[in-house]
Amino acid sequence: MIKIGQFIYPWGNGHFSRMMALDSVLPQYLKDDLEIHYSSGGAIYQKLLQRFPTKKQQIHEILMPTPIDGKHGPSITLSMLNLLLPVSGNPPLVTQISNYLKNEAKLYNKQNFDLVINDGDMGSNVLAKNRGIDSVFVTNQFRPKLWRSHFYFYPSLLYISKQIAKATKIVVADSAPPNTICEYNLNFPDKIKQKVVYAGHFSNGVVRNSKPESDLEKLVENADSFGYWMQTGNKSTNEVTGKKYEQIFHSEEMQSEKRLVSHAQNDPSIDKVIGRDGKTYSISDALERNIDWIQIDVGFLSEQEKDTVLNLCKYAVINGSHTAMGEILGIKAKPIVGIPVYDEHANQLRWAEEKGLGVLAHNTKHVIKAIHYIQSNYAKYVDRLAEFTKNFDRNGTQNTAKIIAEILES
Repeated sequence: MIKIGQFIYPWGNGHFSRMMALDSVLPQYLKDDLEIHYSSGGAIYQKLLQRFPTKKQQIHEILMPTPIDGKHGPSITLSMLNLLLPVSGNPPLVTQISNYLKNEAKLYNKQNFDLVINDGDMGSNVLAKNRGIDSVFVTNQFRPKLWRSHFYFYPSLLYISKQIAKATKIVVADSAPPNTICEYNLNFPDKIKQKVVYAGHFSNGVVRNSKPESDLEKLVENADSFGYWMQTGNKSTNEVTGKKYEQIFHSEEMQSEKRLVSHAQNDPSIDKVIGRDGKTYSISDALERNIDWIQIDVGFLSEQEKDTVLNLCKYAVINGSHTAMGEILGIKAKPIVGIPVYDEHANQLRWAEEKGLGVLAHNTKHVIKAIHYIQSNYAKYVDRLAEFTKNFDRNGTQNTAKIIAEILES
């Protein structure tokens, strides 16, 4: 029996989705039976419980330090204050780090892992190295480039990078250069490059367990050109993105621009269709009445619904999430308009813009101009995206599983 620990950073959904994709193929590459223990906190801990209802003893809630939410996304000021002071119900950061490492150490001591996989959790790297346990760190950033106004983050980035470097292998969940979406978020020093592997993107675009078409799919399949507007990330990131979208939708230029908005919230009450007649309907009612719609709001898309929407949409508007960019650009070959929340987002969107795959929007007015620009030059975007997808590596899960198998066998 091989025992593996997965330590998943509870900020956004990308870390979780990567690990679940890896889990779907990992047993195929291992000779022995596999037991996986999961560690995370917050919403990700709850998702793990829902996904594995019969494995609750293998799911461990350990609170990890995360940025403090503010009114307009993660608050830099509050997060800085939280270094030494309690803020918004969070103990001082130094206390949080101490408690989280103690709790992870207890889990290590109890389970005696053969190997650990850390997606975003650098503290587990330190514990693994101190115990002589092999570790694989999955990431899409290492000392990312910062905006000038955020230079004061640099010391913390240096500290974080030193902890990441303690992993046995560092797996970049992206294509190898020069096709690396997160290129501007990676600055590996020469001394650790031998342990870095560009494994490929963790989403392969394959939808399993297909079901009959939903009412949402039926509603969009015969629609004219429309945009797919994604809200992703943790609560504050999701909310600030949604507010920006609302500002854009109220502009006169957007009154006739069809859009589907996915709120990334598992809330069935978010079910609204705005018709060209100005009236609102549920998705089922709009389908039944054959409503000519201008906007659809849905709480959460199933994998099948997302696949359908991405196949049919003309373009996508996103905040720059690495996972989403891989799916949209590399698998579905659709141009993007990006409104960044973090430096990480801005770096990836700038890379996509330089490659001619989308537009980095600097404000809400720029988003409208970007949509019109993409529509006016659509054939050029289609050609560049077709070329990009040829070199896009979607085998990240398989390649990472092979790496893990090789480490365990060595």
